[in-house]
Amino acid sequence: MIVVGWNNGSPSKTGTGYGIRIRREDRDKYFEKEWSYVIIELEGDTQVKIKLSDSFWKDCIELRSAEIGRWMLKQKLAPWPKHKPPKLKLKPAGNRKFRLSRI
Repeated sequence: MIVVGWNNGSPSKTGTGYGIRIRREDRDKYFEKEWSYVIIELEGDTQVKIKLSDSFWKDCIELRSAEIGRWMLKQKLAPWPKHKPPKLKLKPAGNRKFRLSRI
């Protein structure tokens, strides 16, 4: 699935304030409401455990993580120009696990 970079409007050079935004259709297809967290494998073998909040199933369909932010900064994907977040690939890789990579 294709996801886009997300920031909270005040992202930091430390990676806080960043994450990825998922389309509702992809959330409903690939994520389970029973899950309290998912594991994201970042390109380069780093694994990140991300809590799924109740708001993830409403209107806040972002996976927020300083580790994802640091990875995007290292990959030169962040910061990005206003209204032009990077597109990334998020691939299912088993129960609760996904791989995030550049397109």
